[in-house]
Amino acid sequence: MASLRSFIIRQISKQYMKRVNPSRDVHDMRRGFEMRAGTLPAASGVTVRTESIDGIDCDLHVPNGCEDAPLIYYLHGGAYMMGSPRTHRRLVSYIARASGMRAVLPDYRLAPENRFPAALEDSLRVWRALLKGGARPEDMAIAGDSAGGNLATATLLSLRDAGEPLPAACFLLSPWLDLAGDGESHHTRSKYDPWFKPEYLPEIVHRFCGDDETRSPLVSPVFADAAGFPPTLIQVGDHEILLSDSTRMADNIKAAGGYVDLHIWPDMWHVFQFFIGQMPESKKAIDDIARFLRSEFSTDRVDLQESKVA
Repeated sequence: MASLRSFIIRQISKQYMKRVNPSRDVHDMRRGFEMRAGTLPAASGVTVRTESIDGIDCDLHVPNGCEDAPLIYYLHGGAYMMGSPRTHRRLVSYIARASGMRAVLPDYRLAPENRFPAALEDSLRVWRALLKGGARPEDMAIAGDSAGGNLATATLLSLRDAGEPLPAACFLLSPWLDLAGDGESHHTRSKYDPWFKPEYLPEIVHRFCGDDETRSPLVSPVFADAAGFPPTLIQVGDHEILLSDSTRMADNIKAAGGYVDLHIWPDMWHVFQFFIGQMPESKKAIDDIARFLRSEFSTDRVDLQESKVA
């Protein structure tokens, strides 16, 4: 029964999100993603406002009663070509409310107009501006989904290598960490993944960076030394071609002596958490993220009121 329900939801979701296809015009993909996801409401009890941080527009999510709470620095996904704070407003607002934390989402530059390292430069710029404005890294978590998970990890690596303080925690949702495409799940999971085809990825990567950059640790963090990483939670679906990106990164963190909690979700696909309110797995995954964050920051839980989730 669970497998049948998962199949039905997958088919509905495929129509909703559409497969990432490099043959489509990038502006068309962006408009479609914004139209489908950008109009979804934020979680009730969460105020969302846009602020400029060092010249970069950012969404700030503040759950009721959490004006001085610790901060999630969240980097949205979208294959580095699309997505925005608006497309991820619903997902992040539910994470913020469940964890009792605020969240900041920068509207970083996208490829192909702005190739690597533009997005990383923007992420570092906002992060450093937050600290200059009084935010404390020990009261911050860094996070992201898909390409945003890549960007979050590259931001960690850049801060570490520059000798700057790191956030106290990290969580990654289906992170895209191997742009060279060496992972075995690109082949073993290709018939299950509703979003990505392995043969599409090289063209998507080409829009973001040069062929000689795909094994750079700041482009493909699976090739990085993960020494010094903060406690990290990784959630990934068993049916996605990026599965091995997560398992390899988890292995790297463990090999470097760090703490990582890897959750592989049976029958799930890329960033299934996005469908909060449509399926119980998304709710449970967000609850797990909230438990992880509360354990790291000792925040009070905000009631999800799942029976009323819209």
